[in-house]
Amino acid sequence: MSGTDVGEELGARAAQARALALLRIRSRALAVAILPAAVAVVLFAADAQGHLAGPAWDAVRWTVLGVAVVVLLVTVLVAVSVARARPAMSPTVPVSEEGAPDLYRLVRDLADRLDVPAPSAVALTPDCDSWLEDRTHRALRKGPGAALRKGPGAALRKGPGVSLPKGPEAPAQAADTAPVLVIGSPFLWWMRVAELRAVLAPVVAGTGPSAHPDIAAARRFVRGLDAAIADAAAPGRGPVRGAPLVFAGWVARLLLRACRGHAAEMERCVAAAASMRAQTVDYGLRIAAQEQVGLAYAGWDRLLTRVALPAWRMGRWPSRLDAGVVSALTELSRRDRLADGFALRLGERPACDLLEEPGAADEAASLLAARLFHGGPAESGPGWAPVDWQQYPDEVVDRKWRSEAARLHRVLNTLGVPRASAADPAVPTLARVMEHLSGPGGPGGPGEALAAGIGAAVAREEAEAPVHGGPEQGGPGHGGAADDPLDLWGPGPLPLFPLQPPRTGTELLADHVAAMVCCAAVDTAGAAPGLDWLDGPALLVGGERRADLAAPVLSLVEDGDPDPLLNWLAEVGVRSDKPVRLV
Repeated sequence: MSGTDVGEELGARAAQARALALLRIRSRALAVAILPAAVAVVLFAADAQGHLAGPAWDAVRWTVLGVAVVVLLVTVLVAVSVARARPAMSPTVPVSEEGAPDLYRLVRDLADRLDVPAPSAVALTPDCDSWLEDRTHRALRKGPGAALRKGPGAALRKGPGVSLPKGPEAPAQAADTAPVLVIGSPFLWWMRVAELRAVLAPVVAGTGPSAHPDIAAARRFVRGLDAAIADAAAPGRGPVRGAPLVFAGWVARLLLRACRGHAAEMERCVAAAASMRAQTVDYGLRIAAQEQVGLAYAGWDRLLTRVALPAWRMGRWPSRLDAGVVSALTELSRRDRLADGFALRLGERPACDLLEEPGAADEAASLLAARLFHGGPAESGPGWAPVDWQQYPDEVVDRKWRSEAARLHRVLNTLGVPRASAADPAVPTLARVMEHLSGPGGPGGPGEALAAGIGAAVAREEAEAPVHGGPEQGGPGHGGAADDPLDLWGPGPLPLFPLQPPRTGTELLADHVAAMVCCAAVDTAGAAPGLDWLDGPALLVGGERRADLAAPVLSLVEDGDPDPLLNWLAEVGVRSDKPVRLV
């Protein structure tokens, strides 16, 4: 037996030992629950045989019986609550075998080479991670397609998933017991086919331990406790129904606290055993593929925070985020000489070719990303429309600048700020803004008041916008119907994973002043809105990006010093006294 086999065997045995420890905790809890009933049986048996007679023992017997009945009823309540609680399920885009036969073939080939059961289905997640997810709970047996029933990518959801290969040796219920393989959608677009196979090897290898009865039972026990706690914490229940659930959640929390250490160690041992088994598949390539995982994560995070987030705030969702990852990382490769080698891979076959309709998959994953990370609606509609990358500068960047410039001037009007050199105090010019921020009193007076006004206006507009929380759109505050495709953790608010903390008033003011400068540059100096794959909205002057605007704006906003910005405007040829077109 090789060292790899020995390490895998030790890891598997350690995982099974931890699973048995978890099951012993469950057995001990059950033993404590039936202990009063056992004592009552002993007492009544002794009475039937003529022992322990007398009024005192009769009182003891009936008291213990009453306690046993109450404890058993409470045990049944907790057991039913744990059994019926719906475990958390990750929001994903399901992929049927008809939509990705080559991808399913790759996964099954991996399972064959690793000598483990094949996953029951494949799904995509808008994140840079991959894992196996057990969806055997009866509340989740609508299939992996239950995660998204509507919206783009319908071609990917032709069925509830694909079972294991049919044949005499295949178990009849294999599709109901094997976990679902969830793959990060950015991996499919950035990685090559061989790299994806190397990355998925240790994940697919985890189906082996998942099939072990002790480990599977231990996982069901822990997931049930976790689901019961979440169910007890869900709002919207009256005291009659809520009190029993709260008590069941308290008991489940005690048990989960006792299980936490064993559960964490069991999962660590399972992962170690799966990693050891996967070393037999593309081991050399796995090292290079892990580098691509880190690079994909960096590009995905940059794309979401710098490019997608401004569009989401404008009520638009980029419909090709995964394709944007390739453009962002290619741009990074061009700028960073250390990343030159990564661009050479682009000539190989991308993993997205394993999908029959990669565009539909990208669109569905992009819409799901918008809802998870921003809280947008589950479907396109008024105020929530898709936008492709060619339309991004005009539909997002220019609109963002002009909307922020308009908000800035509305707040100035509210504050009664005139412009000394114009008869009409409401003329939307850049000079009006600069005169106010550099006027008497310095930035501490007019700057703070303007920043507070802009912050209040932004908060008010976000609260009123349907895309951010109207019940018609299913945003935050929406309780969620029973068939809500993202009602997976109960009626909690969205976004589930916000990208950025709320912006401060100073940050908002700087953004709005910069937007006003960009509008003036477009209207008076022939500049144009553009898209930078790594930094998002960009100002193009003479076809080249100007990335030096932030410092002069901050000097004006924070210090009340207009000279750096005046020099910048003179260099670009911007007329600050000319009116700016607003929306």
